[in-house]
Amino acid sequence: MRVECNISADCEEPYAVIHISKMTPSIAEIISMLEKEESSSLSLIALKERKTYFIKPENIELVRTEGRDIVCYDKVKNRYLLSKPLYELENLLGKNFVRISKSAIVNIRRINHVEAGFNGTMELVMKNGVTDYISRSFRKSFKERLGLS
Repeated sequence: MRVECNISADCEEPYAVIHISKMTPSIAEIISMLEKEESSSLSLIALKERKTYFIKPENIELVRTEGRDIVCYDKVKNRYLLSKPLYELENLLGKNFVRISKSAIVNIRRINHVEAGFNGTMELVMKNGVTDYISRSFRKSFKERLGLS
């Protein structure tokens, strides 16, 4: 098999093109490995105490706005500042994250429990103890995402 690899500083997102006459188990395995590489390589750049950290999405519990800042909390409740807007983070973080309000996104795999709150809201408690509220306007999509409706 002939393999070509082009390295270019202009390439913003890596991609692969495979020309084959038929799918084989080894080609399917290579494709699977490439897809996993892309999803596992994502890290968010975050700041804490004037230091820069690279945080994997699976270690993030909650991302939300606090005043003018976009912050995220990790599994041990460390608080980091992020530079990307919330809507970009929502797209970057992927299928394990869900929007719970205009100002918050949570990792659904890190939810400890949900309690009914006042005025139709629901309080969400993460496994690290951080809490936030699911607003009424996002409650339906949240329940659908968890398969509760």
